[in-house]
Amino acid sequence: MKHQLSIIIGSTRPGRAGPIFAECLEAIEHGSFEPVLTDIAAFRLPLLDEPHHPRLGQYENDHTKAWSKAIDAADAFVFVAPEYNYFAAPAIVNAVDYLLKEWRYKPAAIFSYGGVSGGLRAAQALKPLLTAVGVMPIPEGVALPSYRALLDKDGAYHPSEQVLGGARTMLDELFRWSEALKALRAGLPSG
Repeated sequence: MKHQLSIIIGSTRPGRAGPIFAECLEAIEHGSFEPVLTDIAAFRLPLLDEPHHPRLGQYENDHTKAWSKAIDAADAFVFVAPEYNYFAAPAIVNAVDYLLKEWRYKPAAIFSYGGVSGGLRAAQALKPLLTAVGVMPIPEGVALPSYRALLDKDGAYHPSEQVLGGARTMLDELFRWSEALKALRAGLPSG
């Protein structure tokens, strides 16, 4: 049975490029994953507004319940992460903070994009946050520097063989981690 891969689009800004890169990742043939695009913007998560701590899982808001269901169903994640002001996008930070048990014992890779650094500072900023909620961020990732120059005049992205090779390597490693952590996920209490 294939593992479910949640490709999380981490920007909610109008005019964002995240969906373009997420769709590119979704299109990569990988026999071990069933990819699912998970757009943070679609959940309309306000700044954390749940009255109870996420560890309790006592969600009161419909947007939180929907977000919880989407994240809980995944076996692994790829965060499509832009860099804003040398840091991770606030939408990603907020979305991660909404939940706790749904993240546990699942691996994540980061596909970052930005200016000259390719979003690497955002990727590095995300890793401690992810480990704090029980996600295993893997070392393999993809970084796209000067990403706007990589889009054609219609806003489409045609990845180079180098980017595709890096993405395939990232997905191969992500699957290894997902398979290795499967026993830990299975041992989690259901409540």
